[in-house]
Amino acid sequence: MSRVHRHPPGDRQDDLRSRSTYSGPVNVVAGIPYETFPTIEIGPLTIRVFGLMVALGMITGIVVAARRNERFGVPRGETERVGFWLVVIGLVGARALWVLSNLERIDSPIDIIAVWEGGLSFTGGFVAAALAAPLLTRGWPKGRRWVFLDGAVLGLAIGQAIGRIGCYAVGEHLGGETDFFLGVTYQGGAVIEGPLEIGVTYHNTALYEFLWLIPIIVGLALLDRRGVRPGIMAATFAVSYGTLRFLTDFLRINDATFLGLTGAQYGSVLLVVVGVWLFATASRRPAAPVDVEPEQV
Repeated sequence: MSRVHRHPPGDRQDDLRSRSTYSGPVNVVAGIPYETFPTIEIGPLTIRVFGLMVALGMITGIVVAARRNERFGVPRGETERVGFWLVVIGLVGARALWVLSNLERIDSPIDIIAVWEGGLSFTGGFVAAALAAPLLTRGWPKGRRWVFLDGAVLGLAIGQAIGRIGCYAVGEHLGGETDFFLGVTYQGGAVIEGPLEIGVTYHNTALYEFLWLIPIIVGLALLDRRGVRPGIMAATFAVSYGTLRFLTDFLRINDATFLGLTGAQYGSVLLVVVGVWLFATASRRPAAPVDVEPEQV
């Protein structure tokens, strides 16, 4: 393993503030002005932006998937029920893999579950949910499972984009200095990863992922409107997300690596392989599930 940022034990918030400064060489360039906003103050109420965006992404994703799947004969309640448990299981898997990959950042038992401060691994969450999905839908007809899968990836893509706003808010998933026009010029605020120097522009892969998720979401929506074979949407998401995430992760400098790749990159390779398999399998299926008929919209 390499490229792991280590920090001394102590109060977590003090530690975040201490990582907001840097005294090394700088390369000042112009990028998107960037000041972190980990909390929102509403009167006496303090809202943690990361937790808010993750929760909003989950709820939105389930609602989108349920409404889409209902058009194809899957009762909304079934999608919501299975989606809820997949979200819970995915959260556990996402946090577990992040903790195992960042043990040097765990200073107390509360740090293990402090997801509201950032620290979720998409790969861990996706693998956990993928393993649980067949068990949660084992009594469903096969065609209904394929319908659910396509709706699930549409909701997942939208939820992931919303969640990345939370990562952007807390200063997570950062890269090195850059003159890329979509880089972020740090202007202050506590960060999860650092240290950062005010006035210096850095890669922000949370922002990049949010931006490239937009065309993925649009593409999935267009495929849905065209009525493609069940499984094609899921395959498209797996291949596109896996490829783009694999490439984007080369910009990260604070993630642990093994043989030059991050854990998420190994997961991305697996995701692309699954996507290719889904394409091959879906191409042999009928144009519509055999047990349900989509509404004419």
